[in-house]
Amino acid sequence: MPKSLWLLIIGMVLNVTGSSFLWPVNTIYIHEHLEKSLTVAGIVLMINSGAGVLGNLAGGLLFDRLGGYRAILSGVSITLVALVLLVFYHTFLFYAFLLAVIGFGMGMTFPSMYAMAGTVWKEGGRKAFNAIYVAQNVGVALGAAAGGFVASYSFQWSFIGNASLCAVFFLLVLFGFKEMSSKASEIAPETILTQNRRIQNKTMFTGLLILCAGYLLAWICYVQWQSTIAVFTQETGISLKLYSLLWTVNGALIVLLQPVLAYVLKKWAAAAKTQILAGYVIFILSFVIVCQAESFSGFLGAMVVLTLGEMLVWPGIPSIANELAPAGRAGFYQGIVNSTATAGRMIGPSFGGILADIWGMNAVFGVIFGLYLISMALTQVYDRKIAAGELSQKKTV
Repeated sequence: MPKSLWLLIIGMVLNVTGSSFLWPVNTIYIHEHLEKSLTVAGIVLMINSGAGVLGNLAGGLLFDRLGGYRAILSGVSITLVALVLLVFYHTFLFYAFLLAVIGFGMGMTFPSMYAMAGTVWKEGGRKAFNAIYVAQNVGVALGAAAGGFVASYSFQWSFIGNASLCAVFFLLVLFGFKEMSSKASEIAPETILTQNRRIQNKTMFTGLLILCAGYLLAWICYVQWQSTIAVFTQETGISLKLYSLLWTVNGALIVLLQPVLAYVLKKWAAAAKTQILAGYVIFILSFVIVCQAESFSGFLGAMVVLTLGEMLVWPGIPSIANELAPAGRAGFYQGIVNSTATAGRMIGPSFGGILADIWGMNAVFGVIFGLYLISMALTQVYDRKIAAGELSQKKTV
């Protein structure tokens, strides 16, 4: 991997580790320390996610217009200012407002970093996006573990830790990413679009939207592990510590199984589409296991299978988006992908909670299976018009 990608990886670890100091304890802080109801806490977190969706789109557009360096620097600057203010001002109204600003600023950085990864290591293909995905999960694992430990002593130190890591990330971007941006601008306008460019771009964008519709449904299902299934584990007699251990296993497997994943993809799933479809099948299998689980070992087995699925799907979607993106639109396409994932995380808990409250967990699992089948169907057809257009062009030539 080139040096530029390593800088992006380090930056992603710093960025996500810092943010992970805060997100696991947000609900606890709002409910117990700010003395607000769980409903109010849920609304605040939904606003945070909604701001993240807007930030994803804004960051992608800025990447295309101003370059990766300025886009990421803008996002991290907004986040840093909000986090520093949060250290000093965290009454409810300030907390809610600053959390929305943080969501927007954080959202701006992610599509730009994914787009830049695809630019600085074009020959790496899916490997570049997989590296950023792994870095993101390392940050989640480190930040969640450290953040929970720090918060057990003082929430104030959680705010300080988040702001401090964001400041280090800001300095890395300020002094390390500028050269990357110049390389990206040299590479970006590499192709001359044909006379059919507008039609092609519309077809590509339509294909991306179809693919992302399936991606949205997959995220709505996936986050049930953090909401309805989390409650389900408690009802089954699994302690909170053991439930937390499941996510530790998730993060560890994502890092440790990378060599195995590389071999499997090279041997049996060379195409990104095949990789994603296989991931959806594995997701379904994981939920088949969890709906029958009666002990910790059952949930552990389901989590292992779930992790294998996400290792195939989550980095595969940005990789396809990068391939679909016309010259100068990589950031916008990655913004669509990241905003889709954020929207899924925002909708999923409420959607699953309503189903569970009205019809029970069996209904939740039934809907999950149906949604994954729709995701597979959408992934199967997203590129049909693209393939037809390419065939038509060849005949014309």
